[in-house]
Amino acid sequence: MRLTVVGTGYVGLVTGVCFADTGNHVLGVDIDAEKVEMLNKGQSPIYEPGLTDILKSNLRAGRLRFTTDVDEGAKHGEVIFLAVGTPPKPDGSADLTVLDEAARRTARAMDHEAIVVVKSTVPVGTNEHVEQIMRGCTRHRVVVVSNPEFLKEGSAIDDFLKPDRVVIGAEDRAAAEILRELHLPFVRNQRPILIMSRRAAEMTKYAANSCLAARISFINEIANICEPLGIDVDEVRVGIGTDSRIGFQFLYPGCGYGGSCFPKDVQALVAFARQAGYEGRLLTAVHEVNESQKHVLYEKIHRRFDGKLRDRHIAIWGVSFKPKTDDIREAPAIALIDRLLAAGAKLRVHDPQSLPNLAKAYQNKFVFGDDAYEMARGSEALVVVTEWNEFRSPDFKRLKELMRQPIIFDGRNLYDPATMRRYGFEHYPIGRPVTTNQMEP
Repeated sequence: MRLTVVGTGYVGLVTGVCFADTGNHVLGVDIDAEKVEMLNKGQSPIYEPGLTDILKSNLRAGRLRFTTDVDEGAKHGEVIFLAVGTPPKPDGSADLTVLDEAARRTARAMDHEAIVVVKSTVPVGTNEHVEQIMRGCTRHRVVVVSNPEFLKEGSAIDDFLKPDRVVIGAEDRAAAEILRELHLPFVRNQRPILIMSRRAAEMTKYAANSCLAARISFINEIANICEPLGIDVDEVRVGIGTDSRIGFQFLYPGCGYGGSCFPKDVQALVAFARQAGYEGRLLTAVHEVNESQKHVLYEKIHRRFDGKLRDRHIAIWGVSFKPKTDDIREAPAIALIDRLLAAGAKLRVHDPQSLPNLAKAYQNKFVFGDDAYEMARGSEALVVVTEWNEFRSPDFKRLKELMRQPIIFDGRNLYDPATMRRYGFEHYPIGRPVTTNQMEP
């Protein structure tokens, strides 16, 4: 089938390459000429495991290409996916400006009837709104379908190719059937394709992300209660996670969630609930707890050094909001970096993938480096913010020799307290007792 994907950001690019990989002829459309040139050369503008390989293979096979020409995209696709950004406004509501414009430009250029699929995360009622816009801009028949994405950065290719479920929101049964057929190659493991109303599909996306965000804020709040009581939150986590009604997923305490989805989607759900006349008190609290949690590490560092942070050398490992991505949007590390810089600290920062994005944001305000140990050299404290695998079992003996003071602030509870005692580190985790730097005999 001929497919067009308008927008080659995170969602649009993964959508395009994965549909091309099942034999469809996909044309990706983006107004960023530099990005389009990169993509046509097989170079991905984002880091995502497996993405570059599948991009290159489908370019070679002739099933995938990219253009800046919106008119060409509108004429190419029997099914047209809209996967453009819906960033938050100052009040937390979703800004649909780019989506509306993409819908108008696409509709004006159409020369045939088409199914238009909204992949963007949008408030309830947006698919109806987009359909009205497009029908007002073309004489050709347009049917708009909701098909929210449930991709996790760092495993997006696998999530698309092996989804837990596919959600299709449609009022037109024929359009729903075409979307179902497009997704059949990905559900051979008997995962369900759920067909529902467009409004229910829109709500499902927000409800899913908000539920996961709530679990993170919940366990972080429990950790913050455990800490002054001298309780190890990990014992509590195991105690509740083994309950089959609760489970362990997204039940790991830390320094808060970030990224392009959870913060934005929780706030957007609160905003359009308020517009509907309902005050989302629980969701408001989920967001507030998370915003506060992003500052927990700074407060620990501030207390440990009696507020004397000016010219203090601090190393940071991990800046991306989660492992296996270069995305630093809303990352807890950004909140930490900003406050440490404001306090006059001297920073040396390492991340396996996000340093180019960090350099664009901060330029020469601190030292960046590809070598984690080199960034720790001479530091008076090391702060671990993102749980990259390579940080889980470092050479503690070497690390201690390099550091000016053996102090670790563990924002993801990566390190076992007994290990920290054995190597003589002072260890400040989340929701667990502090470990002094007295080495075990």
